[in-house]
Amino acid sequence: MSPETIETPSTGGDVEKNPVHRTDKDVAVLGSDEELLASLGYKQELKRNFAMSEVFGISFSIIGLLASIASTLSFSIPGGPASMVWGWFLAGGCIFVVGLALADLSSAMPTSGGLYWWTHHLAPPKLKNPLSFLVGYSNTLGLVAGICSVDYGFALQFTSVIVMAKDGNWSPTRGELYAVFLGCVLLHGCLATVGARIMGKLQNVFVAINLILVVGTIIALPIGTGAAKLNDAKYIFVTTENLTTWPTGWAFMLAWLSPIWTISCFDSCVHMSEEAANATKAVPYGILMATSSTWILGFAVLIAIAACINHDLAAVVGTSLGQPMAQIYLDALGKSGAIGFMSLLILCQFLMGLSIVVACSRQSWAFSRDGALPFSSFFRVISVKFGFRLPFRAIWGVVGLAGALGLLCLIAAAASNALFSLLIIGNNVAYIIPVFCRAMWGDKNFVPGAFYTGRASKPIAWFAVVFLIFGVLLAMFPDGGPSPTPQNMNYAIIVSFPVWAGALAYYYIDAYKWFTGPKTTIDAQSTPTEVDGLHNAGYDTLAVELQSVSPPSTAPAKTVADDAAHIHGIVEALARDDKEVLVVMSSHGGIPGTQAVKNLTKKNDRSKAREEKE
Repeated sequence: MSPETIETPSTGGDVEKNPVHRTDKDVAVLGSDEELLASLGYKQELKRNFAMSEVFGISFSIIGLLASIASTLSFSIPGGPASMVWGWFLAGGCIFVVGLALADLSSAMPTSGGLYWWTHHLAPPKLKNPLSFLVGYSNTLGLVAGICSVDYGFALQFTSVIVMAKDGNWSPTRGELYAVFLGCVLLHGCLATVGARIMGKLQNVFVAINLILVVGTIIALPIGTGAAKLNDAKYIFVTTENLTTWPTGWAFMLAWLSPIWTISCFDSCVHMSEEAANATKAVPYGILMATSSTWILGFAVLIAIAACINHDLAAVVGTSLGQPMAQIYLDALGKSGAIGFMSLLILCQFLMGLSIVVACSRQSWAFSRDGALPFSSFFRVISVKFGFRLPFRAIWGVVGLAGALGLLCLIAAAASNALFSLLIIGNNVAYIIPVFCRAMWGDKNFVPGAFYTGRASKPIAWFAVVFLIFGVLLAMFPDGGPSPTPQNMNYAIIVSFPVWAGALAYYYIDAYKWFTGPKTTIDAQSTPTEVDGLHNAGYDTLAVELQSVSPPSTAPAKTVADDAAHIHGIVEALARDDKEVLVVMSSHGGIPGTQAVKNLTKKNDRSKAREEKE
């Protein structure tokens, strides 16, 4: 009796070398990160040097808790202390639910392309290509805007220390702010290049520095203010104000922009999937640890700030230092203490920008790998620099784009603030679409990974969609009031809408001819070698066609679940004929193939065969 080999091919027929491990149950399993990545259609090109703590670290350092809170106090303070504190708590809880929705998806399909790959896999056939295209561009916009807003925040914080040191006798021009911003972006590009080898290890250092700043601020602000001058609980948790011309209730909602912006870019964990060890667990737990820890710690930080803040909130927001957090430190700790804490805060902001450059470059590289970005053939190249494989061209591509988008700094403060809104809008749209596809159409194509929320998965997804849509709408409002002037207009829509419209127009005018979604990068030349090798070793081979990628017909479209059932039936039938079956899976065949062989063992199937004969 010769053994039988079943090959489950990808849409292109590409097969990765050694994609299967045999077990004592004769079940084919995807036993490593590389094999799981192969089942998604990609060969391993980057080194997996990020442990779970380091995956969490890159997301936590990108969030940059206190530095981000400092950058967005101008959104939360106008609503008063209660809006600042409770707005954070409520929005943070909602964001954690969004994190749960993304954790489900990231565990099931851990690839650097993440959001647009999930969209293509889960959306119906007629929508998967355009929606995937749109998500990729929106995610790129959001991450590049993240680089801009973080590094612009760095420029404001850096110059505020100079103003403080000169006792207010100097103030930066728009050009000087842009020069600091651009220098920061370029330095991040250099460090992301030369430090690639140790970037994973550095994340633990970044986390430690952020935690030192957070804990130090929570302790130092109340001590420096003094017990007699601390604001009481009623002021902290109940008092609202309104420094805008919006109704007070809406001023409370605008305070949500601070946590929505701060606890963002946690999808950076997803973009590091192909550099993470044990990605099916490291990525989702990285997301959840980052969102939960910043939610709780941020709540504590804002209580401390509200307890110490000057009651003249307009003076704090409009401080000559150009940075409300600098004024809060100065009021509580004096000049020397304020400069010391602001210096540490500036360091955290800088590290935050470095981490987001790394994450953005990986997403852009993955999108180029699938041929979607302009000049993709140029940007998808993996280079060996300083003895390490990294997407060198993608790193400098996003650095250049961030430098160009940052020219908004030269226009006015309102135009600069649009960078913060762009991060929210771009990323939220990129989150909404795959999560919606999972909730709406995912029952047939979604195969849970190592982390899964079970029956709560779909309700979580629907809640996340509603909240993310709310966040997009909120980020489009001018924060000053309903009658904006050119000086306080929210310019985010002027940048984001052309990107969305341009992406869809590009797709329907030209890209639809060649963009068919994520491309397999597995070496097609390995196919004859592997199959021939198995055949020469005495295995009978049988290729199983995936029904979901068969030519369209009048019959209902087939899904991954149909593929799994089809493969299951063939394997079960062969096993009942007393044949040992080795299932070889690759690329898109990996997901249905893995599902098909669950609970199939030689022992069980032979028992069923004996029962039928009796």
